[in-house]
Amino acid sequence: MLAGCDTSGGRGSSAKVDRVVDGDTVVLTDGRRVRLVQIDAPEVSSGECYADRATAELRRLIPDSSVVRLVADPSLDQVDEHGRLLRYLVVGLRNLNVAMVKRGAAAPYFYDGDRGAYAGRLTTAANQAKQAGIGLWGACPGTVLNPTRGVATGPAG
Repeated sequence: MLAGCDTSGGRGSSAKVDRVVDGDTVVLTDGRRVRLVQIDAPEVSSGECYADRATAELRRLIPDSSVVRLVADPSLDQVDEHGRLLRYLVVGLRNLNVAMVKRGAAAPYFYDGDRGAYAGRLTTAANQAKQAGIGLWGACPGTVLNPTRGVATGPAG
Protein backbone atom coordinates (compact mmCIF):
# COMPACT_ATOMS: atom_id res chain seq x y z
CA MET A 1 0.00 0.00 0.00
CA LEU A 2 1.21 3.50 -0.81
CA ALA A 3 2.06 5.72 2.15
CA GLY A 4 -0.87 7.90 3.14
CA CYS A 5 -3.31 6.20 0.81
CA ASP A 6 -6.05 3.98 2.12
CA THR A 7 -6.92 1.34 -0.43
CA SER A 8 -9.01 -0.81 1.88
CA GLY A 9 -12.17 0.80 3.13
CA GLY A 10 -13.19 3.72 0.96
CA ARG A 11 -12.77 6.41 3.62
CA GLY A 12 -9.50 7.56 2.12
CA SER A 13 -6.74 9.75 3.43
CA SER A 14 -6.59 13.52 3.60
CA ALA A 15 -4.14 15.58 1.59
CA LYS A 16 -3.66 19.22 0.65
CA VAL A 17 -3.80 20.26 -3.00
CA ASP A 18 -0.85 22.34 -4.17
CA ARG A 19 -2.27 23.02 -7.62
CA VAL A 20 -4.64 21.86 -10.32
CA VAL A 21 -2.78 20.79 -13.47
CA ASP A 22 -5.80 20.30 -15.72
CA GLY A 23 -9.37 19.02 -15.57
CA ASP A 24 -8.39 15.59 -14.25
CA THR A 25 -4.99 15.96 -12.54
CA VAL A 26 -3.80 17.67 -9.36
CA VAL A 27 -0.49 17.94 -7.52
CA LEU A 28 -0.46 17.59 -3.74
CA THR A 29 1.71 19.66 -1.42
CA ASP A 30 3.89 16.60 -0.80
CA GLY A 31 4.63 16.39 -4.54
CA ARG A 32 2.43 13.41 -5.39
CA ARG A 33 0.39 13.71 -8.58
CA VAL A 34 -3.20 12.45 -8.57
CA ARG A 35 -5.25 11.55 -11.63
CA LEU A 36 -8.99 11.59 -11.00
CA VAL A 37 -9.89 7.98 -11.67
CA GLN A 38 -12.64 6.92 -14.11
CA ILE A 39 -12.89 10.34 -15.80
CA ASP A 40 -11.15 12.14 -18.64
CA ALA A 41 -11.10 15.87 -19.31
CA PRO A 42 -9.98 17.60 -22.50
CA GLU A 43 -6.20 18.01 -22.69
CA VAL A 44 -4.74 21.49 -22.21
CA SER A 45 -1.42 20.39 -23.73
CA SER A 46 -3.21 19.33 -26.94
CA GLY A 47 -5.27 22.51 -27.19
CA GLU A 48 -8.52 20.58 -27.06
CA CYS A 49 -11.89 22.28 -27.01
CA TYR A 50 -13.04 23.01 -23.44
CA ALA A 51 -9.67 22.12 -21.86
CA ASP A 52 -9.13 25.53 -20.25
CA ARG A 53 -12.70 25.64 -18.96
CA ALA A 54 -12.44 22.10 -17.55
CA THR A 55 -9.27 23.12 -15.71
CA ALA A 56 -10.99 26.25 -14.38
CA GLU A 57 -13.93 24.15 -13.19
CA LEU A 58 -11.71 21.82 -11.19
CA ARG A 59 -9.93 24.87 -9.72
CA ARG A 60 -13.34 26.22 -8.62
CA LEU A 61 -14.11 22.92 -6.90
CA ILE A 62 -10.68 22.66 -5.24
CA PRO A 63 -8.74 25.91 -5.07
CA ASP A 64 -5.02 25.65 -4.24
CA SER A 65 -4.43 24.65 -0.60
CA SER A 66 -7.77 22.83 -0.36
CA VAL A 67 -7.85 19.68 1.71
CA VAL A 68 -9.34 16.68 -0.09
CA ARG A 69 -9.87 13.04 0.72
CA LEU A 70 -8.14 10.63 -1.65
CA VAL A 71 -10.26 7.53 -2.06
CA ALA A 72 -8.89 4.51 -3.87
CA ASP A 73 -11.13 2.04 -5.68
CA PRO A 74 -9.88 -1.44 -4.78
CA SER A 75 -11.29 -2.87 -8.02
CA LEU A 76 -9.15 -0.53 -10.17
CA ASP A 77 -5.46 0.18 -10.74
CA GLN A 78 -3.95 2.30 -7.97
CA VAL A 79 -1.26 4.03 -10.04
CA ASP A 80 -1.16 4.84 -13.76
CA GLU A 81 1.68 4.41 -16.24
CA HIS A 82 2.93 7.94 -15.39
CA GLY A 83 3.21 7.19 -11.67
CA ARG A 84 0.13 9.23 -10.74
CA LEU A 85 -2.16 7.98 -7.99
CA LEU A 86 -5.58 7.04 -9.35
CA ARG A 87 -8.18 8.29 -6.87
CA TYR A 88 -11.61 9.73 -6.37
CA LEU A 89 -11.25 13.17 -4.79
CA VAL A 90 -13.83 13.99 -2.15
CA VAL A 91 -14.55 17.28 -0.39
CA GLY A 92 -17.16 16.98 2.34
CA LEU A 93 -19.70 14.58 0.84
CA ARG A 94 -19.03 15.61 -2.78
CA ASN A 95 -17.22 13.20 -5.09
CA LEU A 96 -15.38 15.63 -7.39
CA ASN A 97 -14.95 13.03 -10.14
CA VAL A 98 -18.74 12.75 -10.42
CA ALA A 99 -19.17 16.53 -10.03
CA MET A 100 -16.84 17.19 -12.98
CA VAL A 101 -18.90 14.88 -15.20
CA LYS A 102 -22.21 16.37 -14.02
CA ARG A 103 -20.90 19.82 -14.96
CA GLY A 104 -19.86 18.64 -18.41
CA ALA A 105 -16.21 19.38 -17.67
CA ALA A 106 -15.16 15.74 -18.06
CA ALA A 107 -16.51 12.44 -19.34
CA PRO A 108 -16.42 8.94 -17.87
CA TYR A 109 -13.39 6.93 -18.89
CA PHE A 110 -13.28 3.23 -18.02
CA TYR A 111 -9.67 2.35 -18.85
CA ASP A 112 -9.43 -1.18 -20.28
CA GLY A 113 -13.21 -1.38 -19.74
CA ASP A 114 -12.79 -1.58 -15.95
CA ARG A 115 -15.78 -0.15 -14.14
CA GLY A 116 -15.28 1.10 -10.59
CA ALA A 117 -17.66 1.80 -7.74
CA TYR A 118 -19.00 5.02 -9.30
CA ALA A 119 -19.28 3.85 -12.92
CA GLY A 120 -23.08 3.92 -12.89
CA ARG A 121 -23.23 7.42 -11.41
CA LEU A 122 -20.61 8.67 -13.87
CA THR A 123 -22.49 7.20 -16.84
CA THR A 124 -25.81 8.68 -15.72
CA ALA A 125 -24.24 12.09 -15.07
CA ALA A 126 -22.61 12.11 -18.52
CA ASN A 127 -25.80 11.13 -20.31
CA GLN A 128 -27.70 13.89 -18.51
CA ALA A 129 -25.01 16.52 -19.21
CA LYS A 130 -24.81 15.51 -22.87
CA GLN A 131 -28.58 15.57 -23.31
CA ALA A 132 -28.75 19.04 -21.73
CA GLY A 133 -25.77 20.33 -23.74
CA ILE A 134 -23.89 21.25 -20.57
CA GLY A 135 -20.18 22.08 -20.65
CA LEU A 136 -18.11 20.37 -23.30
CA TRP A 137 -21.22 18.70 -24.73
CA GLY A 138 -22.58 22.08 -25.82
CA ALA A 139 -19.26 23.79 -26.55
CA CYS A 140 -17.59 21.08 -28.62
CA PRO A 141 -19.87 19.79 -31.39
CA GLY A 142 -19.24 16.25 -32.46
CA THR A 143 -17.80 15.05 -29.15
CA VAL A 144 -18.71 11.39 -28.73
CA LEU A 145 -19.60 9.85 -25.37
CA ASN A 146 -17.68 6.57 -25.29
CA PRO A 147 -16.48 5.61 -21.77
CA THR A 148 -14.08 2.99 -23.13
CA ARG A 149 -12.02 5.74 -24.82
CA GLY A 150 -10.75 9.03 -23.53
CA VAL A 151 -12.85 12.05 -24.43
CA ALA A 152 -11.76 13.72 -27.68
CA THR A 153 -13.32 17.15 -28.13
CA GLY A 154 -11.25 18.30 -31.10
CA PRO A 155 -9.26 21.53 -31.34
CA ALA A 156 -10.30 24.62 -29.42
CA GLY A 157 -12.25 26.93 -31.65
